[in-house]
Amino acid sequence: MKKLQELNKRTAPKSVMPERIIQFGEGNFLRAFVDWIVWNMNQKTDFNGSVVVVQPIERGMVDWLNGQDCLYHVNLQGRENGKTVNSLERIDVISRALNPYTQNWAYLALADQPEIRFVISNTTEAGIAFDPSCKLSDAPASSYPGKLVQLLYRRYTTFDGDPTKGLIIMPCELIFLNGHHLKECIYQYIELWREDFGDNYEGFKSWFTNYCYVCATLVDRIVPGFPRKEIADIQQKISYKDNLVVQAEVFHLWVIEKAENMTCEELRAEFPAEKAGLHVLIAESEQPYHERKVTLLNGPHTVLSPVAYLSGVDIVRDACNHEVIGKYIHKVQFEELMETLNLPMDELKKFAADVLERFNNPFVDHQVTSIMLNSFPKFCARDLPGVKVYLERKGELPQGLVLGLAAIITYYKGGKRADGADIVPNDSEEIMTLLKDLWATGDTQKVTDGVLAATNIWGEDLHSIAGLADLLKKDLDLIQEKGMLEAVKTIL
Repeated sequence: MKKLQELNKRTAPKSVMPERIIQFGEGNFLRAFVDWIVWNMNQKTDFNGSVVVVQPIERGMVDWLNGQDCLYHVNLQGRENGKTVNSLERIDVISRALNPYTQNWAYLALADQPEIRFVISNTTEAGIAFDPSCKLSDAPASSYPGKLVQLLYRRYTTFDGDPTKGLIIMPCELIFLNGHHLKECIYQYIELWREDFGDNYEGFKSWFTNYCYVCATLVDRIVPGFPRKEIADIQQKISYKDNLVVQAEVFHLWVIEKAENMTCEELRAEFPAEKAGLHVLIAESEQPYHERKVTLLNGPHTVLSPVAYLSGVDIVRDACNHEVIGKYIHKVQFEELMETLNLPMDELKKFAADVLERFNNPFVDHQVTSIMLNSFPKFCARDLPGVKVYLERKGELPQGLVLGLAAIITYYKGGKRADGADIVPNDSEEIMTLLKDLWATGDTQKVTDGVLAATNIWGEDLHSIAGLADLLKKDLDLIQEKGMLEAVKTIL
């Protein structure tokens, strides 16, 4: 065992660059995703920028970060282009970390720095919310949008409404159209604090509208976080006592929808992540990429889980490599769901292949049962649209997706698997009671009709989908008679 060094700027080299990004959030995801991306941009382009981290809530990790001079390692694991990756990189792009609850003066002073251009955030889904109890005079406002408006107003007054001092704001919260929601909250605060702004109200509102740019974004990278099991080995490899190592999968995708008042070319010029060879897409709209992710990643997950588990397979990776289940996953993804999307086919095939590599990650034992929670609402959101579009385009139902629905219904029957393992469904009480009562009849026709007619699940009666009831009953009967694995073989 070699002796470990403390990790700080005295023991490890740290770049010094202009502070160009304010980042609300110091957690694992932003450090393994956004800050890793900025680090790559600094390495491979002329971006030349560092990140000031702002702790969005009163208690957080800024003291830990500052204790290591904001240096830490990212451990990427997974498969990329058919090869296994297990890399360690030291990230040095965070210049400092602030707690606005104890350093509000330093937080607001960020608005006075002319080089600041970007605001990035991940304050959880609950973070983008309007709280009417916030005041402009709060130090700081309790909500993230409130803090941001305090900062924007300070910048507006400091630079006297200079058009070149507007900010590009890119939220990473896991909300569809997150930027649209954030912009709405900002306008709500501008109206709430109208009297506080006084004669500056009209000018500030106009400056924000015309010279600040709020972008909706889609983020995608699985970040397990601190590697508790492997930390001793990792620290031996790097020779440092790094207590902020963050583990993440190799795959990353950031789709940034350009703001209404700017072009894609303008945003690419200022934020050259694509130029750095990263999977960062600056696009006119986030929506088709949101649909692609939900359809080609979440969609297969939802149906492969019950099919795999009822076939005796417990791990997603093992399902991908299974002689039969692997072919089923490929069928659902490439032959069915892919046919329902509107992006270029070569782009869809590349994304789907990346998804399969992610499913096949040798470092993650992803239990299929962990995906099974609330399977009916998930199927409704992720797979049902594909069933309808496939039928409309092909004139027939997608066999794999319908079999997946039959597998979910069978899983919700409960009981035991062929090998004696428990089948433990988990959903809302209303759905659990419905399925229990339907299966108690012992009649697959009643089960079929009851599930398809459950408007509380689907928002409609699915008997309206031509042929669905007949095919679903047929699949349910097949699973009851021959077992899940044999049922899968009939559609391959």
